[in-house]
Amino acid sequence: MLVYGIDFTSRPSKQKPITCLKCLYENRHLEADSLLEWTDFSDFEDALGSAGCWIMGIDAPFGQARRFVENIGWPMTWEGYVDRVAKMSREDFRQALDDYRLKRPPGDKEHRRVTDMAAKSLSPQKLFGTPVGLMFYEVAPRLLKANITIPSLHSGDKSRIGVEAYPGLLARHLIGRRNYKQDAKAKQTKVQYAVRQELHKLLQESNFKDTYGMSVNAPGSLVEDPTGDRLDALFCAIQAAWAWSKKKDNYGMPRCVDPLEGWIADATLAYSV
Repeated sequence: MLVYGIDFTSRPSKQKPITCLKCLYENRHLEADSLLEWTDFSDFEDALGSAGCWIMGIDAPFGQARRFVENIGWPMTWEGYVDRVAKMSREDFRQALDDYRLKRPPGDKEHRRVTDMAAKSLSPQKLFGTPVGLMFYEVAPRLLKANITIPSLHSGDKSRIGVEAYPGLLARHLIGRRNYKQDAKAKQTKVQYAVRQELHKLLQESNFKDTYGMSVNAPGSLVEDPTGDRLDALFCAIQAAWAWSKKKDNYGMPRCVDPLEGWIADATLAYSV
């Protein structure tokens, strides 16, 4: 099976491209094939439209929290509210989220999905720091337009499958909350490099293999990237391959996934509610 791991960004550039690791998954083994870096959205869109069979793990939220969708008055289907977002400009989307947040009481301005709470990830409304809200804005309409199948969210072309990945979840399972990456050059350290090396080594250990049910072969050169984007793309591919291995069991997702919100694909979240 062809597997793509995508470390996404809401504003791709030469300095911060969308990072894609193409892999092959067979007989419970994931083999890294080639690394691609896309400086605009066109190559990502081409990949989404490419002929199957493949599965793609993308590090970006595919959905919003039910509470937010209900409160803001968007259509009550994933396709409906993503289509609404697709018709907004980036600034209009940002303004809609800002206006919503301003009207909410302290401590109740941004909502997390059930999967975000399980994964301890950020609200997909967040626009600052790591702007996952803008990542949602850029990724979800493209997924809908490409008409790929997204388990628990959208039934499209069954030979092209997309799952939401979260590489930080896999990293946390292996090393806890130790930092292994940094975009700002001035803050990149030898300690982070050593942790990336450790992460790569831990992929060969029993803790990883027992949890994700696979072996992995990927070049050590991935750890040389101080931003961690290349290593994160590998982690996204691992999460996608794991989901594929569970395809007969709802791709490892709970049966009761909210069809507005979606779910993060990861062995540590398997079947949790």
